[in-house]
Amino acid sequence: MDKILEGLVSSSHPLPLKRVIVRKVVESAEHWLDEAQCEAMFDLTTRLILEGQDPFQRQVGHQVLEAYARYHRPEFESFFNKTFVLGLLQQGYHSLDRKDVAILDYIHNGLKLIMSCPSVLDLFSLLQVEVLRMVCERPEPQLCARLSDLLTDFVQCIPKGKLSITFCQQLVRTIGHFQCVSTQEKELREYVSQVTKVSNLLQNIWKAEPSTLLPSLQEVFASISSTDASFEPSVALASLVQHIPLQMITVLIRSLTTDPNVKDASMTQALCRMIDWLSWPLAQHVDTWVIALLKGLAAVQKFTILIDVTLLKIELVFNRLWFPLVRPGALTVLSHMLLSFQHSPEAFHLIVPHVVNLVHSFQSDGLPSSTTFLVQLTELIHCMMYHYSGFPDLYEPILEAIKDFPKPSEEKIKLILSQSAWTSQSNSLASCLSRLSGKSETGKTGLINLGNTCYMNSVIQALFMATDFRRQVLSLNLNGCNSLMKKLQHLFAFLAHTQREAYAPRIFFEASRPPWFTPRSQQDCSEYLRFLLDRLHEEEKILKVQSSHKLSESLGCSETSLQEVANKAAVLTETPCTSDSEKTLIEKMFGGKLQTHICCLNCRSTSQKVEAFTDLSLAFCPSSSMENLSFQEPASSPSTQDGGLMQASVPGPSKEPGVCNPSTAAFACYSAVNERMVDSPDEFRCSEDTSVPNDSSKMLVNKDVPQKAGGETTSSVTDLLNYFLAPEILTGDNQYYCENCASLQNAEKTMQITEEPEYLILTLLRFSYDQKYHVRRKILDNVSLPLVLELPVKRTTSFSSLSESWSLDVDFTDISENLAKKLKPSGTEEACSPKLVPYLLSSVVVHSGVSSESGHYYSYARNITGTESSYQMCHQPETLTLASSQSHLLGRDSPSAVVEQDLENKEMSKEWFLFNDSRVTFTSFQSVQKITSRFPKDTAYVLLYKKQNSTNGLNGNNSTTGLWVNGDPPLQKELMDAITKDNKLYLQEQELNARARALQAASASCSFRPNGFDDNDPPGSCGPTGGGGGGGFNTVGRLVF
Repeated sequence: MDKILEGLVSSSHPLPLKRVIVRKVVESAEHWLDEAQCEAMFDLTTRLILEGQDPFQRQVGHQVLEAYARYHRPEFESFFNKTFVLGLLQQGYHSLDRKDVAILDYIHNGLKLIMSCPSVLDLFSLLQVEVLRMVCERPEPQLCARLSDLLTDFVQCIPKGKLSITFCQQLVRTIGHFQCVSTQEKELREYVSQVTKVSNLLQNIWKAEPSTLLPSLQEVFASISSTDASFEPSVALASLVQHIPLQMITVLIRSLTTDPNVKDASMTQALCRMIDWLSWPLAQHVDTWVIALLKGLAAVQKFTILIDVTLLKIELVFNRLWFPLVRPGALTVLSHMLLSFQHSPEAFHLIVPHVVNLVHSFQSDGLPSSTTFLVQLTELIHCMMYHYSGFPDLYEPILEAIKDFPKPSEEKIKLILSQSAWTSQSNSLASCLSRLSGKSETGKTGLINLGNTCYMNSVIQALFMATDFRRQVLSLNLNGCNSLMKKLQHLFAFLAHTQREAYAPRIFFEASRPPWFTPRSQQDCSEYLRFLLDRLHEEEKILKVQSSHKLSESLGCSETSLQEVANKAAVLTETPCTSDSEKTLIEKMFGGKLQTHICCLNCRSTSQKVEAFTDLSLAFCPSSSMENLSFQEPASSPSTQDGGLMQASVPGPSKEPGVCNPSTAAFACYSAVNERMVDSPDEFRCSEDTSVPNDSSKMLVNKDVPQKAGGETTSSVTDLLNYFLAPEILTGDNQYYCENCASLQNAEKTMQITEEPEYLILTLLRFSYDQKYHVRRKILDNVSLPLVLELPVKRTTSFSSLSESWSLDVDFTDISENLAKKLKPSGTEEACSPKLVPYLLSSVVVHSGVSSESGHYYSYARNITGTESSYQMCHQPETLTLASSQSHLLGRDSPSAVVEQDLENKEMSKEWFLFNDSRVTFTSFQSVQKITSRFPKDTAYVLLYKKQNSTNGLNGNNSTTGLWVNGDPPLQKELMDAITKDNKLYLQEQELNARARALQAASASCSFRPNGFDDNDPPGSCGPTGGGGGGGFNTVGRLVF
């Protein structure tokens, strides 16, 4: 029969005839044949299967072999023995090479035919050895896929015991050698299918024998971490990732990143190759493992690896966004790499040139999936442009391309950035390791205490959180300038963009410290604030004169000496600015005007003057609790300050207990201040040289003090402001010298704010002088802080010509009579109705202690801009009038009180920050309100309020122009370079510290405190176990790669 079949398949008869005859041959298999005939038939069909010249011959071979093996099983069992199979695997078949896939297919089919025969067990034992040998020979993907098919169907052929671990490791190495040189889609699909079969085999083995998983993963890492330049592991290894249980991520990554035997070069290679895996189609969880490894490296502070890999691979990851199959994973990894790379714009700027083309391409296809992808991409782009807003030339084309897509809110952007940084403590993987010394979860930067410099730190943080002021400082072009404003700009830029937890402001401290401040001793923050603002103001005045001088020289004008420049600056300082363009930044932000009227009660002649101020010093109302305090003195000795922003009140004696009502700070030149020393405290001086009248020694009368039922005095900032602005009678030792009467006369003095500042600074005069014991004591009275403050402002019109200087001995006839009537103590005539300007509380500087020479300062603050819309003008301003006999300028029962209560409720959920030197934490307005009731020595001292509903003309470049992407202006290149350089230095420092700690941990045993955490552990600290439980790392020591 074998001769007939052989002649048939090689004959030239028509194919249909051949098929009919073959069918007859198959049917004849049922008949009895002797062993020699059966062997001849098996030999012929084997030759047809393995060496058939065409598909028909191979098909006939399979059909006849299966039929005869079924009916003559003992004979086939004798034919398909260990020797025959071993010969096929080791020597091939005639001209057929042993590595030909046809041989494996033949053996696969043979096993199926004798599955029920006893001899199959011998074949399984043989194949367990042979498949291991075959895998060690690094078979091609096609052969390895056929082998995987065989082993999937016959798991008995998979090596057992220790050999199973070796087999898995060798199979991993084999996958690492896979390559596909074809670029045709058909061949690529076939290649992916082959790799998938091999990876599925490994998955099945891992499930059946879990002990093989970890050695297999070790082999994967060994392959991808190889630094051998002659070997590049295949991307096909990505197919294994989806089969690794996700529950093992944390343990495996921690073990890997903390293994001291893994060198940085190997880790860099491994990470780069894992990122390359993103191009492997159909592979799942690759992005999850890549991000886990990135977080793991950040947790152990190996920032050099992260920086190198990000810069090397960021463009490749971005390019993967073009391919739909791998786009989701690529976008996830791209987002993490960009958002965590926050120390420098370098990585983001590598992909910026490619963004517009990608956006336009996906916009044009109109697919829903493309739209969803673009929404996610644009959110990422907005976050990065917000963080690095100093490159409008690069970002304008992108803003135009993504203008139709939603922009995330500033709060959401800040949250995303704060949670994504390498040094973020919200990193879930990092929480398993030692706590990082990166930024707090607030995203804000603290200031290092340089030795009793908390007075400066608290003030700087309050100014930094004054959003409009910060933006103006950062927008200044100060290149080539070494002014104090330049140093403040440098400090603000670092507070905004540094990766450090806290910044050391050494340069700024040395430049801004008043000369009379003793280094490393506690000072008054209010005095420091006035000095700082005055220095900034004076510098800008001088720079403006110098710039105009240079301009005149360029136009051919005669040269002006430095003395003339200084004289011009002094003139500009003493002359109030009438237009915004002439004002300095300090005047624009903090400058207001206060009009003072003094009316002689004998002749009704009136003197008045408008003074500039940058802060209002609010004295406490007299009460029985203060009977031992003879007078209230300012926080500093302003008449000796260097600069023109001075506290213009001068302490003087008083026969009865009381508190002086100091005037406001005024702009004045230092040279003029030295000439304005008040010789006699009890004589009112109204010469033009005196920037502020010496009214601090006056007796305050006719002022109501709010009291509780039991007589206990309670105060609010509103009460103190009422007390400051209320009229007062100058009598007794405090009489006013009227030049019209040429004698001392009783007089009435009133003050009105005629121009409100953008930021209202209020200083609560808490430090009083005790004449009995000759010491300065602190008033610890609790003062309630309204979230909404309404400032009465009366803009002058009829007396504008008199607003710049005191008018002496003037008989005003009708005008003076009308003015005198308005200033009458009786208040029977028509009262003026000032406009109520709303302010929102921006920051509070708190003093903790009982003396101005000791204690500690810290501050509460939040971000407020001039466009805050939470305050609604729902009250009627005409219901509150400023009468000379009033007891409350701003009544507590005003309709705005309801608005304030609503705002307070809303503010509970908004972000307030507590700045305490290096430490920055979230807090609430409720904590601000209750600080003194909870800690009696901690009292509000300096307050910053932001004017609301204002159209601030300072913001020439705002976010609507597309240039100030995050609301803050773009930084100068010099500043950005300095920040980038320092951020890299910081990351290197962190990495070195982490390595040092790792070496110490490796050389010494870990000793934990037996009784839990130390009582001195700061709030939120990880304690002895670093958040992972006692001895947590020892449990994974055996998992080290």
